[in-house]
Amino acid sequence: MKISVIIIAGNEEKKIEDCLKTIEWADEIVFVDSESSDNTVNIAKRFTNKIYVKKWKGFAAQKRFALEQTTNDWVLSLDADERVSELLKLKLLNIKVNDFSAFKIKRDNYLLGKKIKTCGWDKDYQLRFFNKSKTQMNNRLVHEGFETEGSVAIIEEPIIHYTYSSITEALEKINRYSTLQAKEYLGKKKSNAFMLLLHSFSAFFRFFISLKGYRDGYRGMLVSFFNSITTFLTYVKIKELENN
Repeated sequence: MKISVIIIAGNEEKKIEDCLKTIEWADEIVFVDSESSDNTVNIAKRFTNKIYVKKWKGFAAQKRFALEQTTNDWVLSLDADERVSELLKLKLLNIKVNDFSAFKIKRDNYLLGKKIKTCGWDKDYQLRFFNKSKTQMNNRLVHEGFETEGSVAIIEEPIIHYTYSSITEALEKINRYSTLQAKEYLGKKKSNAFMLLLHSFSAFFRFFISLKGYRDGYRGMLVSFFNSITTFLTYVKIKELENN
C-alpha cells in the first residue's frame, strides 16, 4: 500500500524541516504553501517536488486542495507543528487496513518542551489517516477535520504535536483562532457580559480542575488560561461582529 502525506503551511521555516524529516519514508508528500515570505518553500523543496503555492483560503480549503493533488488512495494529514513518531512510522508502514475507511491517531501534545498529561490533551485522537475515496474535509473555519462514511479504527502510536514554542506564539494563535471561532458562532451563540464572564471562567475551571490541569503545574495552568482567554476573546468578537 502506498501512502501520500499532505501538509499545509505558511511561514513555518522554524518548524517545517523537523516535520518533513519524519515523513521522508512516505511514497508522496504534497505540500501546499500559503505564499510564505520566509524560507519555508525552499526547505520543503529538499523533501518533495510536489509543492503548490496557493493564496490562503482557510484551513479547510487549503487541506481540501492538498488532498485533491494526491495520487494514492491512503493519505496521512500532518500539520507543520507535528511530527510522526518512529513508532507511528513503523505502524503505518506495516498496517493492515482491512475493512476500515479511516484511523484516528493519538496525539501527544507538548507545551514549552514538556508533554501535557492532563486537560484532556491526554485523550486527543485525530482522524488523520484515511482512504480518500471514503473521506472528505468538513467546512469548519476552525478545528477543521476529516469526516468518513465508513468504519474507523484507533492507532495508539502517536503523532508528536508541539503546540506553542513561546507565550508570544500562543497569544498570536489564540487571537487568530478566536476570530475564526467568532465568525463560525455568529448567529448561533449569544454574547453579552454575563455569557462572556460565565463561559470564560467555566473554561478555566473545566480544564484546570475537572480535567486536572493542576497536575501539570505551571503548564497545566497555562493550558487552562489559554482556553479561557480564547473563550473570552471569542465572545467579545461575536459581540463586535453583531454590532458591525
